[in-house]
Amino acid sequence: MFTAYIAITIFASVLNGSAAVIYLIGHEFPKAQLDMKGLPRAWGPVFGMMLAAGALGLLGGLALPMLGTLAASGLVLYYTIALLAHLRVGSRALVNWGGFFATAVAALAVNLLYHWT
Repeated sequence: MFTAYIAITIFASVLNGSAAVIYLIGHEFPKAQLDMKGLPRAWGPVFGMMLAAGALGLLGGLALPMLGTLAASGLVLYYTIALLAHLRVGSRALVNWGGFFATAVAALAVNLLYHWT
């Protein structure tokens, strides 16, 4: 269980950290996503910081389990709200969302199983 916990946590952290960088450097993909959802482009860096906080929180959770649990829970909430934003505008392009959401759920699940059972 320890190996799965470490591997999934690190993978989720790298995945969300890379998404955070994409948002923070002002790449065109997040801008297009914000435009499609009718959100201000000024929110891009805010979303990037949320993703960065989640990624760092997952890594911090390796030392402080509650921090990892909170970070993973926050990422699951973030992606749940992202799904609602997609559905609100009628977007059915959810493959990327599904991968990120599944990774966040997996990180939360292994965290809870490893530390809290």
